[in-house]
Amino acid sequence: MSLRPIFVASIGNPSPAYTDTLHSAGHTVLNHVREWLFTSPFTKSRSHASGLLSASSNFTLWQSPSLMNVSGKPVFTAWRTFLSTLSSPEDKRAALLVVVHDELELPFGKIKVRSGSVSAKGHNGIKSILALLPKGMEFTRIGVGIGRCASHESKDVAAYVMRKMTREELDMMLDVAGQVSEVVRELRNGVR
Repeated sequence: MSLRPIFVASIGNPSPAYTDTLHSAGHTVLNHVREWLFTSPFTKSRSHASGLLSASSNFTLWQSPSLMNVSGKPVFTAWRTFLSTLSSPEDKRAALLVVVHDELELPFGKIKVRSGSVSAKGHNGIKSILALLPKGMEFTRIGVGIGRCASHESKDVAAYVMRKMTREELDMMLDVAGQVSEVVRELRNGVR
C-alpha cells in the first residue's frame, strides 16, 4: 500500500498576539503534533503564503499566517505550493489537505473528524476556505473542541474565543495533539 501525501494546515489568528487563545487552538495543537510526528521545527515559508512550515518525509505541517476569518487565500496558496512539490501525478491525485481548527460546538478537548465539504455553519475560517478551494475538492477537517460560553451573544462569544487558555487547558491540548496525530497517521496510511 502506498502512503498518501498529507498537508496538515492549522487555522487561527497569528502569533504572537493570539498565541494560545481558544480561537487559535488549531495552531496550539499543531505545535504539539509536530513533536508527535517528528517533523522539523516550524520556519517561515514565503512560497507557502508566508506561513510556518514543518516537514518530514512523511508529513507536511503548516500554520496559516492570516486572521482566522480570511484563512482561505493563504490555505489555497500553501496547498497549491505543496502540490507543486510532489513529483508524480499519482501523488498529486492522492494528496490530502487536512485542516485543523477550533470547534465551539464541541466540549473542550474533544476532536471531531469530518469531510471538509460538510457545512461550515458559523465558522468563518472554514467558510473562507470553502469559498476559495475548487468546487467539489475533498479535504478533511479536524475540529478541536474549545467548548462554548454560556451566552450566545456575539460579543460574549468573541470575548470567549479570544481569551488565552489556562495552564490546565494547555495541558489538555497535549492529549488532543496525540489524538490528532493518530488521525493524521491513519489518513496517510489509508486507514481512515
